[in-house]
Amino acid sequence: MTLLNHCTLVVHPDFSDLAPFVRSLPERFARGEGEVIHQGRNELRLMQAGTHRVVVKSFRRPNVVNRWVYGTLRPSKARRSYDNALLLRRLGIPTPAPVAYMTLRRGLAFDRSYYVSLASRCPHRYEELFERPFSYMDDVLRAIGRLTALLHENGLAHKDYGRANILFGQAPDGSIELDLVDLNRMHHGPLGMKAGCKNFERLPATPHMHRVMAEAYARARSFDPETCYRLIAAYRSTQPGKIDGRY
Repeated sequence: MTLLNHCTLVVHPDFSDLAPFVRSLPERFARGEGEVIHQGRNELRLMQAGTHRVVVKSFRRPNVVNRWVYGTLRPSKARRSYDNALLLRRLGIPTPAPVAYMTLRRGLAFDRSYYVSLASRCPHRYEELFERPFSYMDDVLRAIGRLTALLHENGLAHKDYGRANILFGQAPDGSIELDLVDLNRMHHGPLGMKAGCKNFERLPATPHMHRVMAEAYARARSFDPETCYRLIAAYRSTQPGKIDGRY
């Protein structure tokens, strides 16, 4: 890097050997390496880094104003993702292990950033509950309710708590495994019953699904289950693309 171009690279001590891989990410993306698993405003690729399967999130270059904001005033989305992953794991909240983040600047202006985590072991996304039947669906929903309560009891709320950001699977012993992903936008602060129930509003659900999640959430936080159910359903009803039919 020159005086006009600056790179900030932070690699978790457990993955220090992957520093050269992370530094090479701009070139790897330019060559089209890895399997694209999401391409929109940002891009996610599944890649092999040594013996590790990792997911790399490349955040798009922001507009001119935000390039200066992120370059001088605010931490990058990649850094926020890394810091929030560390925090969640300290609290016992499941998310793939953070590997590293890297931010690139041109002068004082922010350019690009990359966040790297291990690939999740959970094979399914929440949205797949609508694509085919799962015999253990209610167990997944209860686990989500309890996990959401754990987040809120610790003064945290995922601001993009949507259909693609909750991953799930079933372990050989029948227990449910979850992972939260896309962590760059996280609310920090107390959440009462109304604010907590509102955090479910971006999750599509049938009435049965809402009730199962609401009851698990309410029990974990010592709230009234019926009140939580009505609040969650009411907040969801204001969102576009809601699903009201039976599963």
